[in-house]
Amino acid sequence: MADPAVASGGSLNAGGRGSSSKAATSPAENYNLARRRTLQVVVSALLTECGFESAEKAAVETLTEMMQSFISEIGRCAKAYCEHTARSVPTLSDTVVTLIEMGFNADTLPVYAKRSQRMVITAPPVTNPPVTPKALSAGQKRTHPAYIPGHFPEFPDPHTYIKTPTFREPVSDYQVVREKAATQRRDVERALTRFMAKTGETQSLFKDDITAFPLIAARPTSIPYLSALLPSELELQTLEETDSSEQDDQTDSENTAGNIVTDDPGNDKENSMLPPSGVVPSQKVSEDNVIDNPYLRPVKKPKVRRKK
Repeated sequence: MADPAVASGGSLNAGGRGSSSKAATSPAENYNLARRRTLQVVVSALLTECGFESAEKAAVETLTEMMQSFISEIGRCAKAYCEHTARSVPTLSDTVVTLIEMGFNADTLPVYAKRSQRMVITAPPVTNPPVTPKALSAGQKRTHPAYIPGHFPEFPDPHTYIKTPTFREPVSDYQVVREKAATQRRDVERALTRFMAKTGETQSLFKDDITAFPLIAARPTSIPYLSALLPSELELQTLEETDSSEQDDQTDSENTAGNIVTDDPGNDKENSMLPPSGVVPSQKVSEDNVIDNPYLRPVKKPKVRRKK
């Protein structure tokens, strides 16, 4: 501390705030730096109350270190007295005993606090710590039941102990299913139309912009009514299946007539009445002899569809 005539520094507040120019990186360093600056402001205010207008930087730093050591010693001794009496939180009596032990008159504190020339220092702005966003939030967070004390740690996030379904139940509502089917059909038709418009010939509604609202070009035919006279592919397929089933039935009836064996005594007489070819007509055989046992029926040939 120096006299105003000898001091070479600037103002007290400016010297106190500009003492630490080193940037802090960790939260602990930021906390210590903020606490150090607050102590420097307090020391500068006390020097101003004592009548000083300026002070050297080294003197302010020395006084700040002395005040920090004094406050730390009070806190350490108060904590020791508190633990000595089997308590965890220091009280006012612990602080008073500590001041008396350090040789300080505690009765002068009320008078010093009510002095008229004291300077009021505004509280430093409080900055809220940044909130770390949660990676996953599912469900509602549970609170402690009545039998768990409040000082116990809180429950973890719900996604750590509740079940999380990984699938959805199929929708069985008729209206929703019909709407979904209609939407899929519309999307398929739209995609097919766009594909045909990109790969084939198109016509445009506007002559200036050919790419706007393309239309699939119509292919004129020489005989426009021919498609109405010819059967469709579905009708042709139905006719082919009908013809093949009729041929299979006729083949089965012929095989049945050739595999029938009878043990009647008049067998020789019937053989004498057979036609020269030795085969009985299928219509007569199907009417007279019908095999009801499925294990004795002749083998049917599989139906073979003709390739288009």
